[in-house]
Amino acid sequence: MNALEVSRKMETDAIAFYSEAAKKTRYAAGKKMFETIVEDEKRHLEMISQLINGMNITVQDVSPMKRVATVFESLKGEMMKKVEASKDEMEAFKIAMQMEKEGEAFYQRSLAESKTDKEKALFARLIEEERQHYAIFSNTYSHLSDTGNWFLWEERGVIEG
Repeated sequence: MNALEVSRKMETDAIAFYSEAAKKTRYAAGKKMFETIVEDEKRHLEMISQLINGMNITVQDVSPMKRVATVFESLKGEMMKKVEASKDEMEAFKIAMQMEKEGEAFYQRSLAESKTDKEKALFARLIEEERQHYAIFSNTYSHLSDTGNWFLWEERGVIEG
């Protein structure tokens, strides 16, 4: 199996995991976040599939961080409440962080071994999006596990007035 085929399998697995996590997550912003990441993973899968099939594609410049920012803005009132996530939800975020780190590492190796400019562009874009996904999950995990400190450091409300 070559890097593109492995990539297709990884994205398919990610779609399945994040879809299941979205179904099971009670925390509204977390649920929406998983659903948003599923859409990113579907787009990744489509780009990979098109490259495998030899179609002429361009790597879209979509920012997962911007998309998730709108999720948080729309649910800001809900997020201001003390959030108590279940152990299963917290575990899903930990698994998601690990998946994104492993995905980035795989895409880094694949980029180094890429032969064509299209493959290089695709893997470079996937690396960036995996990093952003990791940051999204890490930030959410920090928020859910220690909301008070998260608001102190992320919102800087007390520090900056």
